[in-house]
Amino acid sequence: MKELQLFRVGEDATAPFPPTEQALRRPNGLLAWGGDLQPTRLLSAYRQGIFPWFSEGEPILWWTPDPRCVLLPQQVHLSNRTRRRFNSGCYRVTADTAFAAVMDGCAEPRDGVAGTWITPELKASFVELHQRGITHSVEVWQDQQLVGGIYGMAIGKVFFGESMFSRAVDASKIALVALCRQLQQWSFELLDCQVTNPHLLSMGATELPRAEFNRRISRGIKKTSQEGNWRDAFTVLPRW
Repeated sequence: MKELQLFRVGEDATAPFPPTEQALRRPNGLLAWGGDLQPTRLLSAYRQGIFPWFSEGEPILWWTPDPRCVLLPQQVHLSNRTRRRFNSGCYRVTADTAFAAVMDGCAEPRDGVAGTWITPELKASFVELHQRGITHSVEVWQDQQLVGGIYGMAIGKVFFGESMFSRAVDASKIALVALCRQLQQWSFELLDCQVTNPHLLSMGATELPRAEFNRRISRGIKKTSQEGNWRDAFTVLPRW
């Protein structure tokens, strides 16, 4: 880490991170390393548009990519094929009913890669924040089995998406669209997707320069949010 001259996060969980403009260009957005994943530090990081992403067993790395991948809730869309699959009634969607299980699903190995940044420490902090009504999950069920979901953090009118998973065809897509439609009803301004990929772009995601992203979240996190557990408040249209 010394070679990269990165900012080292100290022990004080309330201490601010360095300005995001100091992040490296290569690798894109790497800002700092070290520290821990306790809830106070995570909240401080996300409010500044910074998130942890690292391999288990390695130092914690903190990122703020430029550009930033985001979804405006009103712009999300499903393909006709996925819409027909949901409308067939084969899936059921809920929120905040299986938060820890969704995190476990997101931590499962993918494409032959065994490593994950969703460590026991990160999970414990996100579960604590969930109990405080700050982090949330959307679940997709098939025959009483959890087959997909997404989780993240809501601060003000910004939802910071963390990860999603799928054990059945299109389950994660349906979770994402259900989340976006609910966020739109609640007047959320932005869903942070962190890193761009073709899958998200195909569903309506776009990129914002880091400076614009920071301006939007700085404004959005100050607004009144949908606080508490979303289980009973979350509504899903019977057909899309």
